[in-house]
Amino acid sequence: MAIVSTSTSAFFERSRSNLQDLRAQTEKLQAQLSSGKKLARSSDDPVAASRLRSLSRLESLSNIDKSNSQRVNADLTLADAAIKDMSTALVRAQELATQAASGTSNDAQRAAIGRELDSIYSTLMNLANARDSNGHALFGGESAGDAYSVDGAGNPVYVGTASSGSLSLGEGQTVSRSLTGPEFLSFTVNGTPTDLLSVVKDLGAALQGAAADPAGAARDGLDALKAGLDAMTTGQTVVGTRMAWIELTSDRRTNLSQLRSTEETEIGSTDIASTAASLQEALLVLEASQASFTKLANLSLFNKLG
Repeated sequence: MAIVSTSTSAFFERSRSNLQDLRAQTEKLQAQLSSGKKLARSSDDPVAASRLRSLSRLESLSNIDKSNSQRVNADLTLADAAIKDMSTALVRAQELATQAASGTSNDAQRAAIGRELDSIYSTLMNLANARDSNGHALFGGESAGDAYSVDGAGNPVYVGTASSGSLSLGEGQTVSRSLTGPEFLSFTVNGTPTDLLSVVKDLGAALQGAAADPAGAARDGLDALKAGLDAMTTGQTVVGTRMAWIELTSDRRTNLSQLRSTEETEIGSTDIASTAASLQEALLVLEASQASFTKLANLSLFNKLG
């Protein structure tokens, strides 16, 4: 009788354990459907949980790189627009210098041209001191103040830093957020270093009486203005190349983010259709097991053995 009693006890224990396992399985499947996640805790699948954490870290870093890219792109867009406006002003300065160099212009006309060049110089100075997306000097490198100031003699002077700050685009890639003024406003004419702001300012003054030969000053100014336009065109090319590089890295970042998202879904997200089917199956098995256990427990043999 002791052996039979022990067997009966083992039957009940085994049945209870099986039912508990089935209930746990159904609860787990219900939780997955409710939360949309396969893993309730890391212990459910340590390897998968570790990979999900790694993917999350990579996505966080990618978001930082994305923010940097957006800032740099904004600053480069501002730089591109400012340089385009400078180029437009410079083309007008060339037209005026051509008129002043002509033998058909008189001193009064050249003086009027000089005054218009003064206005262009003021426009160029304002554009050279344009601000970036944070309100700092767009062409002043890492300076918070103006890129250019005026010295005691009234001449334009660059007061920014030697280089522009760089920001990370991810995967070891960086890009400068802008150009410094000297990178596209300074150049050499016949071996003599100069800058566009000084060229326009001095030409305006020369045509208003500062030069003994205003027409000759205008002809010399044309060479300097052409060299300045070439330097500015090179600057525009550099800015455009950086913007294209940002676009390329942004596209790559988007593709990698999509791949991570797909992997996260495959590893950690619930497949609603298959999980719902598994839950239905588990519920049916649980219901059948409970019914079978009840019938077996109520058999007369077990009642007698008990």
